[in-house]
Amino acid sequence: MMTEKIPFDAIFSGVIGQDYELLNLICPLATQMSQLVGLAAADYAVQATENVNVVELGGGTGITTLALLSASDKFNILSIDNEPVMQKQAKQHLDEWVKQERLAFCGDDALTALKNIATSSVEIVATAYTLHNFLNIYRKEVIQEIYRILKPGGQFINGDRYALDDLDKQIRLIQNEVSGYFKVLPQLDKLDVMEHWIVHLFSDESENHIMREAVALAELSAAGFSQINLTNRREVNALVTAIKPEL
Repeated sequence: MMTEKIPFDAIFSGVIGQDYELLNLICPLATQMSQLVGLAAADYAVQATENVNVVELGGGTGITTLALLSASDKFNILSIDNEPVMQKQAKQHLDEWVKQERLAFCGDDALTALKNIATSSVEIVATAYTLHNFLNIYRKEVIQEIYRILKPGGQFINGDRYALDDLDKQIRLIQNEVSGYFKVLPQLDKLDVMEHWIVHLFSDESENHIMREAVALAELSAAGFSQINLTNRREVNALVTAIKPEL
């Protein structure tokens, strides 16, 4: 059972501002997944008696980072993102937590950053809408590194695009998604944003990027993870959690 829902919309609107509001209009399921990542991490941390070390992949402008920080005061987070413009925004948004020494940033790409983290040194690796952007071969290496840096009993949490194994259903969901862009973004005079999202969607759905559910879960199992669960499926989005087994 996940921790009681936190009033994320009020928190996010106050801290993240327009970045959050626009994403919530374009893709409300994405903001919900970020919130679920925070709640899942908080559930894991309930039994912890000390601070919990969290590595976040793909922090972006800080939406999922804020979900984690808001969900538990036990977290010490290293947020990794090699997109400097977005990370600069996150640093500005979340400066309060940096000052509290609860949050630090790394500008390396995911694989480089993970390889520089000690084996079995963190309790949680959390991410949202990052892994699906990776090429399949790169993602496989990232997952192996995630497994390596987690302590035994540590948890991997990912809210992301996990494509349906049923190709026809997947296509229908993508068609509905694109239709939603046309309903929202022209009214906001955001045709440039719509173009970016549609072009990016072609990359998401390409065979060298797409995270098909069955393949993605099998990949986690092959890396050594156990207690692999896919929950909260909402169209093409889902929450996946997995545990590094105890020794």
